[in-house]
Amino acid sequence: MTNSNEIAFSAQSDQGMSKLTPDQYPGILLDLLDGHLADVNRNIDVVICGMAGAKQGWMEAPYLETPANLGELGKKAIAPVMPSSGLKPRILSGVCQSANGNEDVMRGEETQLLGLLDLRPGFSGIVCLPGTHSKWAKIENGALKSFTTAMTGELFELLRKHSVLRHSLTDELTGENTDDGISQGLSESVESPQLLTSKLFKTRAASLLSGRQPDWCAGYLSGLLVGSEVAGHKNWLSDEPIPLIGSAQLCSLYTKALGMVGAKTEIIDATKATLAGLSAARKQIIK
Repeated sequence: MTNSNEIAFSAQSDQGMSKLTPDQYPGILLDLLDGHLADVNRNIDVVICGMAGAKQGWMEAPYLETPANLGELGKKAIAPVMPSSGLKPRILSGVCQSANGNEDVMRGEETQLLGLLDLRPGFSGIVCLPGTHSKWAKIENGALKSFTTAMTGELFELLRKHSVLRHSLTDELTGENTDDGISQGLSESVESPQLLTSKLFKTRAASLLSGRQPDWCAGYLSGLLVGSEVAGHKNWLSDEPIPLIGSAQLCSLYTKALGMVGAKTEIIDATKATLAGLSAARKQIIK
């Protein structure tokens, strides 16, 4: 990013924590930046969030405990060594919740929440971050008070790839019958979330007995899981709009589910929130 917080360039890699040893991270970072750094001899700040700070990542960044002051996120960053590179990497901490019976962890989402506070100064309330492991967070006076995780996205992938339901599903949530399947799944699970495990098998039975197409079945399964998650968090909801931080497709799905329980939403682009959070954390670091 430039000094005006505009994106100067972007780069991607499929080399993540599951594929790297700690000593390989510096080389991957340099490869990503290759050709983009005009002067490698000057000190360049690199602010990193997510699983690079996990125990199995580049270097463990200890968790902040809830209630976590997001204004302190950058100040708690750790500095892995990158000799002779001109780079000054900092890895941001994740956040944990260690109270007995409410144990939970996050890495990366805390930076998006910091970004939300930069984009929406003074925000307090509930935030939902849909994803592989969806997060529901309570923000109050700049602090992450508490949060909970729902493995909705991972459950969808496990059921889609490794259960008997796989015989009835498409690989993607696309098709002329998908939206109808989503609506049916959402409606049923929002109304009766306690029946989720029974409703799941209907995905297969509807294919065998009622001629439901694979795209309908994939939508129905997704709707069941998301609807159950949302219904399980109804006691978190209020009259205030809930920011949704995630991909456009997922946020659209959660908006529909939350609308069924009477909640309003505001969609925040995940990339925009992440970049705003990294920028805000850097300002904390260099103070």
